Amino acid sequence: MAEAVSNPSVDLSPISPIERRNSLEKHLQTRPDPKDLKDRNILLDTNAAPSLQSKALELERQRATDSLKKGLGKRPEREELVERNILPDSNAAPAIQGQQKELQRHMRADSLEQKLQSRPKPEDLVKEGILEANEEATKE
Repeated sequence: MAEAVSNPSVDLSPISPIERRNSLEKHLQTRPDPKDLKDRNILLDTNAAPSLQSKALELERQRATDSLKKGLGKRPEREELVERNILPDSNAAPAIQGQQKELQRHMRADSLEQKLQSRPKPEDLVKEGILEANEEATKE
């Protein structure tokens, strides 16, 4: 308590009634209107009596809870979502699933590139009788 008295930032001088009234008027002028308070969920937007407002709020919350439980009850299982290609078939953490998908795409591209490099040339296919000579000329 002695610290508060010695602290120079605390003003201990008495406030005159006129200053107090002016301060109150200033604060009342900047007071938000009831509609703004209702929009910010500070005041309840209801026509019910104050004694019934808490019961009405509790009833509304229970109705929302029941609606969520009903919706979650109809929610498809994870396996069904994977089968329908809505969820990825991955056990990786969600934070790295994007990187995992990118890695798989690059691996497929590398595999395809490797298979294209090892593909037989058209001349070899003609020699083996798989491709006819006139087919080779029309492809080029």
